[in-house]
Amino acid sequence: MKNTLILFLAILIIPSSFCNSPSYSQPIKLGIEVLIENKLDLLNGKRIGLITNQTGVDSKGKHIIDLLYALPDFELVALFSPEHGIRGDIEGGYKIENKKDEKTSVPIFSIYGETRKPTTEMLQGLDVLIFDIQDIGARFYTYISTMSLCMEAAAENNMSFIVLDRPNPITGSMVEGPVLDVKYRSFVGIQPIALRHGMTVGELAKMFNKEGWLANGVKVDLTILSMENWRRNSFFDELGLLWVKPSPNIPCTKTALLYPGMGLLETCNVSEGRGTDKPFLNVGAPWLDNIALKKSLEKAAIPGIKIDTTSYVPIDLPGAAVNPKFEGECCKGLAFEITDARIFPSVEFGIHLIYNIKKNHPDKFKWKSERRVLNMFGNEETRRAMDEAESAEKVVQQWHADLEKFKKIRKRYLLYE
Repeated sequence: MKNTLILFLAILIIPSSFCNSPSYSQPIKLGIEVLIENKLDLLNGKRIGLITNQTGVDSKGKHIIDLLYALPDFELVALFSPEHGIRGDIEGGYKIENKKDEKTSVPIFSIYGETRKPTTEMLQGLDVLIFDIQDIGARFYTYISTMSLCMEAAAENNMSFIVLDRPNPITGSMVEGPVLDVKYRSFVGIQPIALRHGMTVGELAKMFNKEGWLANGVKVDLTILSMENWRRNSFFDELGLLWVKPSPNIPCTKTALLYPGMGLLETCNVSEGRGTDKPFLNVGAPWLDNIALKKSLEKAAIPGIKIDTTSYVPIDLPGAAVNPKFEGECCKGLAFEITDARIFPSVEFGIHLIYNIKKNHPDKFKWKSERRVLNMFGNEETRRAMDEAESAEKVVQQWHADLEKFKKIRKRYLLYE
């Protein structure tokens, strides 16, 4: 089992290479390392519940489950598994089962599926919940929804909640996209934040709690163990850390940067590259005029990205893409290469992409369910603009006022320079 686990982690942990920038002169100290080195007194005598997955590793690749289980002054009693499973090998949208961790025999409770918020029965006998998961900086990436629901559960059951902070891999400085209207709260958008929020999970937790955004306005006894030496304008690639795939279709940091925009393709009948080795780096459909689309996007002159035509055939990839869009069909599409991550506006690019596909193919392009579209885009104004605005630029312009309001709220909760 030990050898199997090492092999699995070796596959998941990928040296990051994206910005080609030098590593920090001072090493980053993650929240997990701050806990282990300086803050274990917070846990003394406590019964611990841990919300984590395969990304919960320190800078040497040691997993938090193993680190906490080996320590004597408290008891790791329960694990809580988010979307994709405790080891990150389950495709998005698939139910996670309750079971035991194979290495430690600690029970694992699924909080993705029928139950997305820990129940009182699951939390019975626990004193504190710890959250340690790598987010990727997009509102509809569901780990921050899991965190919000777990904070509510902790508050409702008189437990404390500790967040072990981690970097926002696509920086904590660029903020863009529509802000969620609370009428359209869902698991793919649980709090009224921008699509690309530019915050760490610790900063988000602080904001959710202080702003009274948790259900019924409850407040949790919250502790955030901040990182040391992280600067918010940094991309993950600059940190000298190992990249652990946070989900099967985010294999690299390039994918993470594209995801806030390309994830919007999940609202329509265009392949986002699932079922290939380049999810979100390739997009297409059998009916797509990729040459015309390339010209439209190049005319928009979105900075920081190179666009080429391509073709690909999505296939079934167990654990990553089961029944992908257009499985077995040749998709005419586009391939993307980030040329300057610092100036690339991911959400704006996604809007231009979808708008132009829809404009070029009014008879072929189809939205999924209206509720799904509203949940992903976040508000009626953006959704309506995608159909009615005279240009993609007008779609982007209509969210600016709400985005500026969000930035003012966000500023109060930033923990890093």
